[in-house]
Amino acid sequence: MEIYLKDSQATAEAGLALGKAIANQRLVVYLRGDLGAGKTSLCQAIIKAYGYHDRVKSPTYTLLEPYELPNALIYHFDLYRLADPEELEFIGIRDLDSDHALFLVEWPDKGLGFLPEPDLELNMTVQSPGRMLYIQGISRCGEAVVESLQTDI
Repeated sequence: MEIYLKDSQATAEAGLALGKAIANQRLVVYLRGDLGAGKTSLCQAIIKAYGYHDRVKSPTYTLLEPYELPNALIYHFDLYRLADPEELEFIGIRDLDSDHALFLVEWPDKGLGFLPEPDLELNMTVQSPGRMLYIQGISRCGEAVVESLQTDI
């Protein structure tokens, strides 16, 4: 599925639609794209769709920001600054509850071998003045999200 995002408002709307389509499922979502493509903005909107009303921080320096909500657990990773995938062991990735949480993983290629397999892959590219968002379902759950989005977007 391809979606053209003409501006930051369109990116926020797409993130809200994704958050609603995911609908509190346990999923692993990989986000790929160049620096500045809008991955973090998309994650922020997805987290807000889950009902989080505070500021959504970028995990650029911390690598991980957890969000514990009444109806969901979300782990937002930004692995851009990860020097070695084994660093994920130091933040306790194996101890995270991947069976009951949403994983949003920016720059997943930097953590391969230590990350759970994706259910959904999002790829963002800059197409001035906007962005293209490519969405691919990998698992059955991921494919169901894509099917749901096709009727909502």
